[in-house]
This record gives sequence, C-alpha cells and structure tokens, in this order.
Amino acid sequence: MENQKVMNRWLVVMGAILIQLALGAIYAWSVFTPKLTEVGGTYEFSAGEAAWIFSAGLFFFALVMIWAGRKLATIGPQKLAMAGGIILGLGYVLAGFFGDNFISQLIFIGIIGGSGIGLAYVVPIAVGVKWFPDRKGMLTGLAVAGFGFGATIWVKWAGSWAGGLLNNLSLFGLDGVRSVFLLYGIIFAAMVIIGSVVMKDPPRGWLPKGYTPPEKNAAKASGEINFNTPEMLKTPQFYMLFITFVFSALAGLMVIYCIKLFGIDALTYTKLGSLNPTHPEFNETIRWASSAAGTAMAIYAILNGLGRIVWGVLSDKIGRKRSIFLMCLLQGIIMLALYKLGANTLTLIIAASVIGFNFGGNFALFPAATADFFGNKTVGKNYGFVFFAYGIAGIAGPQIAGLFKDAASGADTPSAWLTPFIIAGVACILGALIILFIKTPKPVTQH
Repeated sequence: MENQKVMNRWLVVMGAILIQLALGAIYAWSVFTPKLTEVGGTYEFSAGEAAWIFSAGLFFFALVMIWAGRKLATIGPQKLAMAGGIILGLGYVLAGFFGDNFISQLIFIGIIGGSGIGLAYVVPIAVGVKWFPDRKGMLTGLAVAGFGFGATIWVKWAGSWAGGLLNNLSLFGLDGVRSVFLLYGIIFAAMVIIGSVVMKDPPRGWLPKGYTPPEKNAAKASGEINFNTPEMLKTPQFYMLFITFVFSALAGLMVIYCIKLFGIDALTYTKLGSLNPTHPEFNETIRWASSAAGTAMAIYAILNGLGRIVWGVLSDKIGRKRSIFLMCLLQGIIMLALYKLGANTLTLIIAASVIGFNFGGNFALFPAATADFFGNKTVGKNYGFVFFAYGIAGIAGPQIAGLFKDAASGADTPSAWLTPFIIAGVACILGALIILFIKTPKPVTQH
C-alpha cells in the first residue's frame, strides 16, 4: 500500500493550519475586553461578564468537540469541518449585527461561535494522526499551531495594525467592536471551508513510505492498541490525564483572559504609584500601558503557536510523560512569579512568552498522549473526552481572575491579581506531580 498513489500528506498539514488560524479566534478575546469593560463606554460590561463570554466559548468548544469526535466517521471530516466553519462565522456575524448587550454576545460569540470551533477542531488532529503515525507529536503540534498564531493576527489587526480595526472600522453604521465581529465572521468561515477541502483520511491500509508499525506487544507500541471510549473511561490513566490537563490549561486560559487588563493595572501602578483615575498623568499612562500589554498579548499568541510545534517535536524524542511534566512544572513556576514580573514591560513580555509557549504545548502533548495510551485509530472519538478538561479550565481560569478583579473594584493597587496567579501556579505544579504516576494502560479488547 505504501506505493499507492495518494495525496501528499503535507497538504493535510497546510489545510490544518489554515483551519486552525481561523479557530484561534477565541484566543483573541482579550483584545475586545478593554472596549467592552470601559467605564462610560458603549457596553460597560463587568470583568466577570467579559470573562463569561470567553468561558462560554471555551466550554462549548470542548463540549461540542465530544459529539464531533463521535460523529466524525459518520459525517466525514470534510463536512464536519465545513459545518464548524459556517457556524463559527455565523456566530460572529450575528454578534456584529445584534451583539449590543451581554446576553447576545454570550449567545453568539460564546455558545454559537464556541460550538463552531468544537465541530471543526477535532478534524485536523484525527485526520492528521492517520497520515503521520510516525510523527504524532510533530503532527499534532503543526496541526494546531495555527490556533495560537491566528490569535496574533486577529489581535494585532483589531488592536494596532494601521491604527486598529477597533478604532477605524465601521460597517453598516456599527461601532468598532461589532464591525470587527462581522468582518472576522466572514473571514473565519471562508478560511475553514477552504482548509477542509484536504481533510480526507488516507486509503485503508496506507502507511508512510519506509514506516513499519511496531508490533502490538512491543514496548514502544504506543498507539497500536486501540481502546474504545467506554474502555478508556474505565482506566485510571484517563482521569489522571484529564486532571493534569485541567490544571495545566487553567493557567494559560486565565492569562489569555486577563493579560491585557493585568498588564495595564501593573504597569500603570509601577509608573504612577496608584491606579487613581484623577492622577494628571493617568490617561496618558493607561494608553502607554495598554500598548505594552497588547504587545505582550500578541507575543503570547505567537509563542503559543510555536510551543505547540516545539513541545510536540520534543515529545517525540524524550517522551510524552516527561514533556508534560516539564511543561507543567515550568508553567507553575512562572505563574507564581507573574505578579512581580508584570511590574516591568520587559519582564511582562518575557513572562507572557513563557506562559504562552507552555500553554501551547498542551495542544500537542495531550492529543498525542491520548493516541499513545488509547490508540491512533480511536483518537478522534476519544480525544474529545480528554479535551473536555479544557472546557472546565476555560470556566475556572477566567472566572477565578474575574471574580477577584470584580471583588477589588475601585482598589488603588493591582493586588487583586496576586491570588488568582498563585492558584494557577499551584495547580500546574500539582499537574506535574500527577503525570509522573501515569503508566501505559493494559490492553483490553483488541479492535
């Protein structure tokens, strides 16, 4: 079968990256939060309300992905990806026309947009692992790298490139926020539909040239024994992997939500010694701090994409378990130091870069680990259940940060951010400890 004429498997990677560039829309949310939470602005959302829109998107992304993974074989990868792109785009377009309040944005961006991402996200991973059984870590890293890189494009385009779409764009008489929603929705749908054209499984029995799968009873036969979902859910390895993913993702999602708000608070306080709006230099300093925090946010997104590739490739060399341990441990340490590091522009950017790099690793390491432990052929069905950990973290991380920020409303220091960062840091270190105890599950029924 290896000599059979088939599609070049690198086309799958290119299509995957294009799809994921659009799906990374959810990570650009923090570019909208200053406009949405601006006192005296058009919306005047609380920090908690802005966090709930983001959290809803992450939760429905993960929830719908479980269903999508189970229906992948029935519906087919091309149709499933296209449906996801259309629904994601529709959510943003509707938010553009009708998203003038919290509830409408929660529904259109959070529930509908998040569901669209969930439908399409599993496709490049499930298809790609079948085309690259010899390089699963690299494949999953490349396949989802666009998710992080895409956020950089959407953040910078909306916030700063050529003055920023949020400041300059007006479509159909809509304000900047809703105009950007409308434009982005159209672009997201188009990109996913184009990328889905190459989302095809390889022919039955096809193997990459020169690749021989290991024997099922070999020590390195990772991914060659396939667990169905009920079998996987009976193993302790699933729950240990799940909890580690929750703890690891919580930190990154918390920072995605609050990096700009925290950066503005921390840098402004460092320069002025207070967060008092009556200070004569307050508005000028806020603008400077917003720009610096926006740069940190954009670099976070770039390193998020890069981390998916690097951690994936590294895990093919040193192993998935060791890679997850190192990633979680480093993330925990940097989260514990983030409050202090945020007081300086350079150290804020460095911290954001490290956190983004490690957070990106989750999306290469956990699908590859799911394939290793529970089978290459069933990863499309099984990974949705593992990935639901991300949905839980998507509620916990932003909500913890939003809760403490709202509770300290009117405070003259940025100290409200300290406790959330400590919680996230400790969670990451616990995740690093849990992963050390995971062993390859014993095979059950062969499939």
